[in-house]
Amino acid sequence: MMVALHHATYYFTPQWRAGLVDWFDPGLYGVLVFFLVSGYIVPASLERHGQVRSFWISRLLRIYPLLMVACAITMLPFLLGVRGLRAGLEGYRPATAVLAHLTMLQDVLAVPNVINVLWTLSYEMLFYLLVVALFVTGTHRRSAPIAVVLVTAAVLAGGIVPTVALSGTVGIGPIVALTALVLATAITGAVSARPVLRTGGGIIGGALALVLVSVNSRIGSWEGLVILAVMFTGTALYRAENRQISRRAAALSSALVLTGAILAGAWHAQVSMSEAQAAAFQVYWAGSVLLAALTFAAAWVLRRRRIPAWLTGLGTISFSLYLLHPVLLMLSDQFGGTPHHDDALRLVVFVFVLVMVSGLTYRYVEVPFQHLGRRLIQHSARTARQTGNPAIPDPIAGLQAQASDSLPS
Repeated sequence: MMVALHHATYYFTPQWRAGLVDWFDPGLYGVLVFFLVSGYIVPASLERHGQVRSFWISRLLRIYPLLMVACAITMLPFLLGVRGLRAGLEGYRPATAVLAHLTMLQDVLAVPNVINVLWTLSYEMLFYLLVVALFVTGTHRRSAPIAVVLVTAAVLAGGIVPTVALSGTVGIGPIVALTALVLATAITGAVSARPVLRTGGGIIGGALALVLVSVNSRIGSWEGLVILAVMFTGTALYRAENRQISRRAAALSSALVLTGAILAGAWHAQVSMSEAQAAAFQVYWAGSVLLAALTFAAAWVLRRRRIPAWLTGLGTISFSLYLLHPVLLMLSDQFGGTPHHDDALRLVVFVFVLVMVSGLTYRYVEVPFQHLGRRLIQHSARTARQTGNPAIPDPIAGLQAQASDSLPS
């Protein structure tokens, strides 16, 4: 909702927004909380399933159905000749753009996002690949040191490599095609019943993620590395809560990541921006990072308390809120125009419509495919038990807990 308001205020309350973003970026704050939550829950999902195949089924059926619907709606005005494509996409071959989006890695493949918020899903996919790589190699409980290594790399080396260096050198089309091939190979291998293929596939996927975030990130490698460090910080806190690592280790790594994230932003802004731009960026970057950390910490401390139903309701439909708000803003801009003065009433109406539409898409798009995913996972588990394959753990234990797996990740 914070990200939705960040974008909606540009349309409906531009004057109020102009004063706010000088010191605080609601969108950056929102996605940092999102990444912390994803880091906290996604590895738990993989380990609860107990097998990589079930994890990928769950993730793909959680994300792709609504993603395809949102992209189709976004493309419809272009196909009908009502308006053009999102800025930057005109010069790309349709096959390249479609293939890049199917991998969900388009933001680290130098292909503009058809919907502006899709860039975060690219970092979700990078995180999935790394989590699977750690799981199949038995190193998945080392979340705390991994987070520290990533943020250290962001501070020391994140600004050395120019943005989209790989695509700029080799070409966007070849890199997209090669990435799709490697990704398909990695996932196919990782879901195999054969241990050698499963381990090899996981390692290939993890290597792909590290290469793309290091040498082909649109937002800069330092920021991409910080995002991954933040996600593994969420994982470290999950492990501390479940006594897989000590709370002291989790607290120390969290403090180092928080400090490193602020230092990375301050350092690389100073190197790559003018003095005035760097000063402004450093203020809202540090403020957003700190506030995101405080928000997650407060929620973690209060996690045993009863949560109001309206908040859990927003959490349930949060993926729809996130993906659909740019679509509704596009339609609003097309038919209602953008006001040059603050119009709080239109903002309130927009939020109401967004929540209603998101509730419908959650019920009629997200839920059916989540149910399909559970049925496929159960079928996969039954098949594994019937064949007696000891390499595939039984994921049914704890599967009922997946009914609450409706977070934006």
